[in-house]
Amino acid sequence: MDRLSLTSIFLACAEAGGFSAAGRALNLSRSSVGKAIARLEAQLGVRLFHRTTRSQSLTEDGQLYYEHARRAMAELDAARGAMASGQREPAGVLRVTAPVCLGRHCVAPLLLRFAAAHPRLELAMSFSDRPVDLIEEGYDLAVRIAATLDSTGVAGRRLGAQRMTICAAPDYLAQRGALATPADLENHDLLIYTRANAMRHWRLPDACGRVPAFATTARARFDDLDALASAAVMGFGLAWLPSYLAKKWLETGALVEVMPNEPTVVFDVMLLWPQGPQMPMRVRRAIDYLVAEAPAFLG
Repeated sequence: MDRLSLTSIFLACAEAGGFSAAGRALNLSRSSVGKAIARLEAQLGVRLFHRTTRSQSLTEDGQLYYEHARRAMAELDAARGAMASGQREPAGVLRVTAPVCLGRHCVAPLLLRFAAAHPRLELAMSFSDRPVDLIEEGYDLAVRIAATLDSTGVAGRRLGAQRMTICAAPDYLAQRGALATPADLENHDLLIYTRANAMRHWRLPDACGRVPAFATTARARFDDLDALASAAVMGFGLAWLPSYLAKKWLETGALVEVMPNEPTVVFDVMLLWPQGPQMPMRVRRAIDYLVAEAPAFLG
């Protein structure tokens, strides 16, 4: 019995909750199922199930193998379906992770347009500002800000630039005064973004082109950039925002750009994915689409 067949039996056991139930579903004896699992464990060199006289449960290695095997089988099923129907279009589940604000305002609108053109594609989007291991957690794509390609097994392409801008409500500036240089920030209320309870200091280029962290004192802290922008619109202080988020408020006049002639920070926005010998069509097409369309959203 080849590994693919053994893996199919393994998946049936994991999903049925035991060897006996899997055997009934597969029309195999419990003994045959047990021997198949033992053979697969020998091939892999790990123990996949905790066994008792009454039940079987996945080990930590078994759970990891299950996640990868389930995805691999889903890919094979999607491929068989595409071959049978003669279709060559994205299909199956596309799993994507992105930072919360960037995901809401850029990634989700783009991928929804992409999915609308491909009815056999299913999206599973997760937005979080926590660090994510896209390989360990089973994502097809990850959008990241200022990411580097130093992780083993990860490839990527640049999607565009996230330009940062300092904004404030006109009423706030009328009451507190305009700013001419970054040094004037010391006399103003600042709205600060936090992540994992740590303040994300503003980064402002100096005269030499360096970009040190600017030591900021917070009037208010937020772990959500949309809430931070809303506070700025209410006149609660100055906000350091991505241009894609500030754009709608700047266009309506609810916010104005502060020190527009001062140098600004630009972060690269990267699209990352696990490297492998084969890339599913849905992933390849999604990469091409995002690379082509994202710059306009980020601008």
